[in-house]
Amino acid sequence: MTESRKQSLIVLLSVLLGLAGIICLSVFWLRVYRQTVFTHMSAFCEIVIEEHPDMEGQVLAALKEYHGLMERGIKENQFLAQYGYGSSMLCENIPWGVFGLPTVCFCLSACSFLLSAWYGKRRRQRRIVELTGYLEQVNTGRAGLQIRGPEDEFSRLQDEIYKTVTFLYQTREAAVKARENFADNLANIAHQLKTPITAAFLSLQLMAETAPSIYGQQIGRQLRRLERLEEALLTLSKMDAGTLKLAWAPVDIYTVLNLAAEELEELLAEKYISVDIPDRGAVSFNGDMEWTLEGILNLMKNCLEHSASGSTIYCEYSETPFYAEILLWDEGEGFWPEDIPRLFERFYRGKDAAGEGIGIGLSLSRSIFELQNGTITARNRPTGGACFEIRMYRH
Repeated sequence: MTESRKQSLIVLLSVLLGLAGIICLSVFWLRVYRQTVFTHMSAFCEIVIEEHPDMEGQVLAALKEYHGLMERGIKENQFLAQYGYGSSMLCENIPWGVFGLPTVCFCLSACSFLLSAWYGKRRRQRRIVELTGYLEQVNTGRAGLQIRGPEDEFSRLQDEIYKTVTFLYQTREAAVKARENFADNLANIAHQLKTPITAAFLSLQLMAETAPSIYGQQIGRQLRRLERLEEALLTLSKMDAGTLKLAWAPVDIYTVLNLAAEELEELLAEKYISVDIPDRGAVSFNGDMEWTLEGILNLMKNCLEHSASGSTIYCEYSETPFYAEILLWDEGEGFWPEDIPRLFERFYRGKDAAGEGIGIGLSLSRSIFELQNGTITARNRPTGGACFEIRMYRH
């Protein structure tokens, strides 16, 4: 006998036992009620006839009339109340023992229903715990595709969970494979670009020595742009493939902000732009100093490109028990509202994109901070200017 049939049989027997108890209880109480009414009526008539033998005919006639009223149905009658009698006074000697069997039947019925409800609830809870545990194992990668359980009302849900988990496993494997292929293709493209770029730089140097011209300078700028693109593609391919290695160590935020400002010192001087970096004490997080510097550089460079001459780029940082926070903002016109949701997409360039960028710097910064258990968001300040907010969460 299967678990499902056993459970159904137990529930059915419990219900039948409960119904049988209720029927027996009703029949017995009806019999007790009739016997009690007959006994009291007989005793009353006996007293009347013994006290007044000449009224035997009238008493029997009254009983006959009472029987007729019983057949037609008697409404609530309070005739004796005017003489000071109540129901409790006339029925106070009914023996409580007659209610013993009905009480037992009622208790059996109640216990039957309670047992059935308790067993059903416990079984459902056990099945829910089993299915929940299976899903938790799937989420943590500790479960296979098999899921076992009895045939019951949860069987359909169990089958759907199995189908969904199977589909998710297949989808994940396909996504991982596609990501690996994409990373490999991206790396191949970057490596293929490296050779012609190097050759073009050599040719450009020969041209500059033999026949220098303004066109050579333009070609040089475009080649340098291609070189930056090739380097970015290699970095992105490593991130996508999961092969980018981080040197985990405490990263002091004040230090990394100053290093980024020093890297951009020449560009800042050309536009007479200053960087304000207050010293808030020792605030650090666990990460990679070099890659964090790369991410901060891209953000600071973005602020630089959208700042007017003579303005200031502001930096601020703080910490909580849960994360370290870094803020960078400029005094420019801020982001276009429609650009904000897509700022960190690869190769996306907003309406006011400046310079010869390729739309990959902000995307690279986001990937760098996310690899170090961080997040980055962009917004416009109420007082003007674009602001980047970085949060590096504690491990």
